[in-house]
Amino acid sequence: MSFFVPLLLLCLFSFCFVKKVDAYGSFAEGAKQALPLVKSLLPFLACMLVAVELAKASGLYNLLDLLFSPFLQMVGIPAELSQLVILKPFSGSGSLAMLNDLLLTHGSDSYIGRCACVVYGTSETVFYIATIYFSGTSVKKLGVALWIGLFCSFLSCAVGCLLCRVL
Repeated sequence: MSFFVPLLLLCLFSFCFVKKVDAYGSFAEGAKQALPLVKSLLPFLACMLVAVELAKASGLYNLLDLLFSPFLQMVGIPAELSQLVILKPFSGSGSLAMLNDLLLTHGSDSYIGRCACVVYGTSETVFYIATIYFSGTSVKKLGVALWIGLFCSFLSCAVGCLLCRVL
C-alpha cells in the first residue's frame, strides 16, 4: 500500500510527458490561481475560528450540554458523549481532544469508547465545511444547507450509537 502514492505520481508524470505538458509549470500556475481563493476564504475562516473560541470560553458549550443532554439520552446517545456531539459540528480539533479524553477515561473497548469513535467518525464539522464551501460560491443563503448538515450529523451519531449497542 505504501507504493500507491509514488506509483500515482509516476503515472501522472508519465501522462504529462506523453501529452508534452510542463508538469511543474502547470502546478505552479494552479498554485498561483489558488492564492486569490485562499485570500477570499481567510476572513470567513477567521470569523469561524473566533466564534468557536468565544463559545468555548463563554461556557456556551456547557450550557448547550445541559440543554441537549436529556434529549440525546432519549435517542440513545450516552450522556458522556453529549459534549462531543455538540462540539463536533463546530471544531474538529476540539472534538478530537475530547475523543482522546473519553478514550482515556472509559477505554477504547468500552461502549462509551466505541460510541465516541463512531460519533467522531460519522459526524462532520458542519460549520467549518459550510464556511469553506459557501465562501467560494455566490450562494449566500446557507440556512437550509446548515440545518440539513446538522440533522444528518446528529442522525449519524444516533444511528452509530444504536449500532454500537446492537453489535
